[in-house]
Amino acid sequence: MPTDSHQHRLSISVPSASPVPGTSTGSATLRMVRRRRAALLGEIHSLEQAIAAPARDPGWRPRVRTSLGGLRCAFAEHMVSTEGPDGLYAELLDHAPRLARGVHVLIREHAAVIDTMAALQRRVDLPEIGVTELRTWATDLLRELSRHRQRGADLVYEAYQTDIGGET
Repeated sequence: MPTDSHQHRLSISVPSASPVPGTSTGSATLRMVRRRRAALLGEIHSLEQAIAAPARDPGWRPRVRTSLGGLRCAFAEHMVSTEGPDGLYAELLDHAPRLARGVHVLIREHAAVIDTMAALQRRVDLPEIGVTELRTWATDLLRELSRHRQRGADLVYEAYQTDIGGET
């Protein structure tokens, strides 16, 4: 995924007219979040490909299990880079305290996504659960992740575009 800070995409980006003070491409925290965000997207694509593969293949469940495990790890890294005293959310609140509600929504979503991934991981290992059900649950998870990523990107854009004077 591109990390060009001159384009507003679904990725976290800082408008070109409003870099974080003291830098030309954003803070170290934003750069780290961009890298982890790209890794998370790669794992999302891996799960999409795994669930879309022919289910009659005996390797279908193991591939779904493996890709879901990778996604869970990438999401855990996402949480580390966003939550906590040195995370993205702390930085956002320093720059735009008015976005506290949005930050708290994202934090609550983290817990929900973790629970959804754990439930799906348990279900993948149960042979009595059908492929159609697993695909439905996986698709619901992917939709939840997509919405979460978009809300996060919108919040970052709003923080830096508005608070640092980056009207375009």
